[in-house]
Amino acid sequence: MRQLILLISTLFVFNLPAISQNIVKHAPAGFDSLRTGIPQGKIDSVYYASRTVGTTRKAVIYTPPGFSKDKKYPVLYLLHGIGGDEKEWLNGAQPQVILDNLYAENRIEPMIVVMPNGRAMKDDRAVGNVFDSIKVQAFSTFERDLLDDLIPFIEKTYPVYNDREHRAIAGLSMGGGQSLNFGLGNLDEFAWIGSFSAAPNTKKPELLLPNPGEARKKLKLLWISCGDNDNLISFSQRTHDYLEANNVPHIFYIEPGAHDFKVWKNDLYMFTQLLFKPVDISTFSQYSTVRKPPSPELYKDSKPASTNVPGVDFPRVDSQSRAIFRVEAPNAQKVQLDLKEVYDMVKGEDGVWTVTITSITIPTVR
Repeated sequence: MRQLILLISTLFVFNLPAISQNIVKHAPAGFDSLRTGIPQGKIDSVYYASRTVGTTRKAVIYTPPGFSKDKKYPVLYLLHGIGGDEKEWLNGAQPQVILDNLYAENRIEPMIVVMPNGRAMKDDRAVGNVFDSIKVQAFSTFERDLLDDLIPFIEKTYPVYNDREHRAIAGLSMGGGQSLNFGLGNLDEFAWIGSFSAAPNTKKPELLLPNPGEARKKLKLLWISCGDNDNLISFSQRTHDYLEANNVPHIFYIEPGAHDFKVWKNDLYMFTQLLFKPVDISTFSQYSTVRKPPSPELYKDSKPASTNVPGVDFPRVDSQSRAIFRVEAPNAQKVQLDLKEVYDMVKGEDGVWTVTITSITIPTVR
């Protein structure tokens, strides 16, 4: 009789319907349009003392509709790009509108969103040459400012949880690279990581995540996305390839678009719907990872390098002094570009491999 009861119990357990996480769809038309008659969150500016920089710094805060000091909230730290500051998301995407609309549809968990200035230096304005090496270095310095100064300030000032399971980091372009570098480099601090169109500041995968096993144990969600016509897609692609080879669960989402807010607004729309909820990693493979062939529009903002042999189109240099390399090798399994530093090239569906490199001197062709 005891064996029969155990058998029946086993059959009952294995015949329960599977509970799976819904796939988040690409944003529909109107997702970023202001709606009347719905509860709205609030945007505030705050100032915090930064021991890292030695000055008082500024951040923008979004609190959700119905915010109460009597309730605790998880936090998303949302980072900007190399040409922006704490207001870039606000000016380019109006994230409060996107989030308010999602709350109205009961699609996201209540959370506080912190939009800091990721350029950790005393004069942190996005003026002059934003690619200057001192300003670029300040984006790395921000790791300590974030961990040692900003997060403690937020946890002292707002009713938020102070554990990794309730803390997320995400960003666009340079901020996408920061999110990967800081998030994967501090898995005791962040369980939710999102990278939107990561820039060249993203560490090489083996440096980014030398211990994939730790990430498998600690990560709740790792999201990597990029537009299919983005010149910088190789940095997201190489990270995805490494994660996939090392069996680290993650979402790799390739979407229509280039390196702009049309893509990043959709990323925010999709990513935030997954935060601070039960995660079903079996759904990750259902997100798109197919890259479309490069559009001719991809190269319209570039011209052949001055050092090219006459009549040779590549490499090309764009208006931001980035060099675009292109090699046709449809039967190759892997293609790398060796310019003292080795860069992995990304293969398109047409068999053409490309990579975009920033701040290099193209060698003279003799």
